[in-house]
Amino acid sequence: MAERIAQGTWVEIHRVVLRPVDRAPQIPDDTKAVALEMRVKGFLAEPAALGEEAEVLTPAGRRLRGTVAEVNPAYTHGFGPPVPELSAIGQEVRAILRTRGPKVPLLIKKGPEEG
Repeated sequence: MAERIAQGTWVEIHRVVLRPVDRAPQIPDDTKAVALEMRVKGFLAEPAALGEEAEVLTPAGRRLRGTVAEVNPAYTHGFGPPVPELSAIGQEVRAILRTRGPKVPLLIKKGPEEG
């Protein structure tokens, strides 16, 4: 028998949402050839084992079901390398706000309907 994972443990679940045969006809052929899969991280609602179906509660409060795929999964995505042109913007904005003082609103352009 597989080892049980305690309720409240951070896990990743997996579920096939649509099989290839169930995909929409208008999507590209290479997309249509593979299943639409869901991978979600959340906290186990009840004890479960790897490979078992379980329900998780996500940080956003959603309750989803799927097969437990991993215990204590890491976030492995990234946003790519830094963009040099954007790296100084935060400091520039803070400097502008300091010189204008706390009572002056941010520069927001009004639309033509607002005058």
